[in-house]
Amino acid sequence: MLFQQLVESLNYYQMQFYKEKLFLCKMIWRVPITALAISISFFFTSVKYIAEPTKAHDYRILANEEIGLNLNSVEKLITEGDKYLLNGNYTVARKNYDKARDMSKLLLGFYNDLSTSFKGVDALIPREMDINSRQALSLLTKSNLRLVAVFRKINKTELAVPLLVEVVRISSPSNTDGQKAYKLLFELGFVDTPYVGNK
Repeated sequence: MLFQQLVESLNYYQMQFYKEKLFLCKMIWRVPITALAISISFFFTSVKYIAEPTKAHDYRILANEEIGLNLNSVEKLITEGDKYLLNGNYTVARKNYDKARDMSKLLLGFYNDLSTSFKGVDALIPREMDINSRQALSLLTKSNLRLVAVFRKINKTELAVPLLVEVVRISSPSNTDGQKAYKLLFELGFVDTPYVGNK
């Protein structure tokens, strides 16, 4: 009886040993099988995506003139508006100038926020954002003055007043655009005192 128990326990330990050995064999093969599966997936993946380096313009979507949120897009809207204004299509010209105005204000806010965020952290980024802000202000002034021209053509000069006041505010009266805007305000009769400048 003792002998039989000894044989049974020996068989039990032998079975456990074989189970552990089988488990280890399975585990040993997992790494090579995983490596094989990964290499096969690379084989079926298009080689173009692995070998070809990515181009910066593929990711710089907003820099695209057609769909982008950038200063060139604003310039393009103003140029398109000018074409419609010359052809007498004031409604479409106004829409283009309004879009250019809205986009200029949006860009101006973004550039100012980025400039403020990076002040004291990086000198180059605030400098670039300040340059972009000045360009966005210039485009805002340009689109405002173009809208004023449209409103004058369609005899809605009262709509031109807030735009002209905004041009004076953002350009300052010492700037030619600010002087032009104030002169138009004077011509429209909104102000009575002409600006003669510093003499």
